[in-house]
Amino acid sequence: MSLDRIRLARKRTIGTNQTTKALQQSLAKQVYVARDADARVIQPVLSLAQERGVPVLWVDTMKQLGKACGIEVGAATAAILEE
Repeated sequence: MSLDRIRLARKRTIGTNQTTKALQQSLAKQVYVARDADARVIQPVLSLAQERGVPVLWVDTMKQLGKACGIEVGAATAAILEE
């Protein structure tokens, strides 16, 4: 699974709160979710993405997603925003 799009995105969110806000404001074009994240944390993001018709890409680990986003810690979710 390639993380190049999120790595190269000029506008993105990192973390569940920011991703949720982007989805609520219809700014997210694509959502990334870590498979090892706590289900209760990612479920609201998954529901909102499905409701808004935003595609979801799964990443194996939170660490991989965080690294792709340029942070030192793991991330449960991230999103590419409209430019």
